[in-house]
Amino acid sequence: MTDQLTEKDAKAAETGANATRYFQEKSKSGAQVDPERVSTVAGAALKALHDVIREHDVTYDEYDALKSWLIRVGEDGEWPLFLDVFVEHVVEETVNKERDGSKGSIEGPFYVPNAPQLGAEGTLPMRDEEPGTPLDFGGTITDCDGKALPGAVIELWHADDVGFYSQFAPGLPEWNLRGTFTAGDDGRFMAHTMQPAPYQIPHDGATGQLIAAAGWHAWRPAHLHLKVAAPGYQTITTQLYFEGGEYLDSDIASATKPELILAPTPKADGSGVEVTYDFALAQA
Repeated sequence: MTDQLTEKDAKAAETGANATRYFQEKSKSGAQVDPERVSTVAGAALKALHDVIREHDVTYDEYDALKSWLIRVGEDGEWPLFLDVFVEHVVEETVNKERDGSKGSIEGPFYVPNAPQLGAEGTLPMRDEEPGTPLDFGGTITDCDGKALPGAVIELWHADDVGFYSQFAPGLPEWNLRGTFTAGDDGRFMAHTMQPAPYQIPHDGATGQLIAAAGWHAWRPAHLHLKVAAPGYQTITTQLYFEGGEYLDSDIASATKPELILAPTPKADGSGVEVTYDFALAQA
């Protein structure tokens, strides 16, 4: 009889393969890019790489090591992971630099659409005796003038108490700690879940090889992922972190922002912690 794999058996290759699969599903529309933009951006990127080679006198041994590593990134299916960890935060800053309303952050490689619908208030799907501290997380969705946006859709997903995501680590139920909420007539929603833990990004593959070679750490601070959307308004993709949490100042993904820090307080009945965070959406 084959032993059932648990989340602790998660490996970078499997995680990378899942991230790549979900990215390919998301990008099936095949968005076209202006060839002039390709020439401009790709040319600038190559020039920057050439400048690095000249500035640091890169050797053939180092160049061959780079080629070998790039091949391994592809073999491990880790391009979504690598790019989302090391590049996406700059894209997000650039795209949203003129945007009004709440602050965004990176999506990361672990988003899965169509999570279960839970209404304006509900409990994220979770295992019996799900480990961790119970967390009540709610808020109000408004426009930038403070007008409530009933029917706004809030997608919420996060890692569990030991840092693993459902659909990316074996042994977890399909929708564990993933759900979709719809704001009520007053624009409010309430999610009952468990407070997530800091976690190391998958680091036994190519991305971890780079991190180890550079002497960096692979940790991300504990966070909630959200997408908040309403017709006629710009969708916010963001992450919310926890005051006093480890790695807030050294996030490997460089995605934390002061505006995105939560400060949960103990519930009056002692059954966990609670916190609110309101979102303001800018018009599209």
